[in-house]
Amino acid sequence: MKYIVHEDPVGRAESNYIAQADLAPFGLDGQIEQLCLLPEEGGTYAVACIPFMTYGLALGDRVRLSPAARVVEVARASGHRVLRTLLMPSTDAERLGRSISLIKDSIKESGLLSEWHGERFVAIDVPPNTGMSPLFALLQREVDEAGAFWEWADARPFSTTRS
Repeated sequence: MKYIVHEDPVGRAESNYIAQADLAPFGLDGQIEQLCLLPEEGGTYAVACIPFMTYGLALGDRVRLSPAARVVEVARASGHRVLRTLLMPSTDAERLGRSISLIKDSIKESGLLSEWHGERFVAIDVPPNTGMSPLFALLQREVDEAGAFWEWADARPFSTTRS
């Protein structure tokens, strides 16, 4: 089993709860994403990280867990979205470093939160009604010039079963 973990979740708190999301329903057999959650009233938990691999979840969504601490349902969506970007490896380390710096700066200037998984994969929290034109332009340039890939995490709904 391979675990995808959040080294520095944006919602880190003293009382975070760790739960798991099985990634097999999304074609990632043998992989589990460990999600940081905050306990809520009524048996739900608020997602306190920006999901890297799980589709249909975003920061602030309220979820329900199984007795085995697996996410089994989205009880209430927060309205946030997750934009995930994978930068391609490059033999030009200087170019890749510049791209990473530009993306980090653009995220910060846009007032957005992000989490990095390694040096080439970033998940960006996009709250409702957020303008992202400069960041989109930068990411599109990475797609066009360096073969980067981006997707919205809500391109598929959250599921516990393979579709």
